[in-house]
Amino acid sequence: AELAVLRRPLGDAPPELHGPVARRMLDACWPLRQHFVTPMAAVAGAVADHVLDAMLAGRSLERAYVNDGGDIAVYLAPGARLTCGLVADVTAPALAGTFELDWSMPVRGVATSGRAAKGGGGRSFSLGIADSVTALATDAARADAAATLVANVVDLPGHPAVHRVRADSLDPDSDLGDRMVTIFVDRLAAEEVARALAKATQAAEEMCRAGLIHGAVLVLQAEVRVVGAAPAGLLAT
Repeated sequence: AELAVLRRPLGDAPPELHGPVARRMLDACWPLRQHFVTPMAAVAGAVADHVLDAMLAGRSLERAYVNDGGDIAVYLAPGARLTCGLVADVTAPALAGTFELDWSMPVRGVATSGRAAKGGGGRSFSLGIADSVTALATDAARADAAATLVANVVDLPGHPAVHRVRADSLDPDSDLGDRMVTIFVDRLAAEEVARALAKATQAAEEMCRAGLIHGAVLVLQAEVRVVGAAPAGLLAT
């Protein structure tokens, strides 16, 4: 019932929302409203968080997780751990590496966004060119929103190697409207890859300093940047 509101960009005043998932979406995206963002940026993560809470209600579990299309909500009881795998490019799926979440860490959400991560035939699109951006946060909704926005910043505006179309030409209901989304990226020079990653790495570092995320991994054409608490050896298989 609140979907129309959730598809609108956030402005100076928060919209009035009542559904529990809708509220989670808004709470995750509100601190990022200085960028173009709609609460839909956190929808998959918010659903994962909501389902996880239902799984935990009235139960005593050692660990649990909900994977909603790559946006993952995690519960860890004291002493528990969970090993996560990362696929840097879903168009060429392979395990790029693993990292471990420990109950003592503040991370309870892991989410991945980007051109490749969002380009698997679904209805989510990216404004940027990253193969993937994986964010670690206190819950899946916040990780989802942050991964989406950082992935948007991995970009080379106007570059002829970047192929884009209007979002609403792919999905008339997209919250991105007539904004241009990336559908394919030709091979880039090493300097161009570094330039595209630099600004997004800075954005991720700013989110870490603000406490919005605890770490991130950015990938573009096999080049990797690791930010914050994400293990430096993550992509070493």
